Amino acid sequence: MKHYQFSDQIEQDKETETSIAYATTLPGAHTQAQRLNQLQMNLKEVMELYLEEMSTEEISELPSTN
Repeated sequence: MKHYQFSDQIEQDKETETSIAYATTLPGAHTQAQRLNQLQMNLKEVMELYLEEMSTEEISELPSTN
């Protein structure tokens, strides 16, 4: 089984006091939440859904840790 490593970027919107997270390896995969633990859960779910929609070929092009 291959293991993949993803980088995330988190930004704080001071006006709304909301954190926004981006999965930098998966274009368009992003989410937001007011609490960090919720943000992490949301991003994990977004990434899982994103990966479900990718073809086998697209997944094989992702950077792996193996």
